[in-house]
Amino acid sequence: MSLIAWLVIGLIAGFLARLLVPGRDPMGFVATLALGLIGSFLGGFLAAAVFGDEDGVGLFGATVGAVIVLLLWNALVVRQRRGVRGFGRRVVS
Repeated sequence: MSLIAWLVIGLIAGFLARLLVPGRDPMGFVATLALGLIGSFLGGFLAAAVFGDEDGVGLFGATVGAVIVLLLWNALVVRQRRGVRGFGRRVVS
């Protein structure tokens, strides 16, 4: 597959992942592209590990991988920036 096809699939997968995951994701064009490309690699790895697929995963697998990456990013990085909310928060009187 050509480099341009990888970039287009990565961009579409990143955009779809941002649409599917609720919440605000202040990402630009390059970050969305990186999300889709990393998700594509993760989706391909999971397809090879779980299903034994060696041909690649296409747009669906790339989107699934990008959703997983975005959920992990939101859980690990964004939560630390906002602080812990809910039961774990201390209230000082």
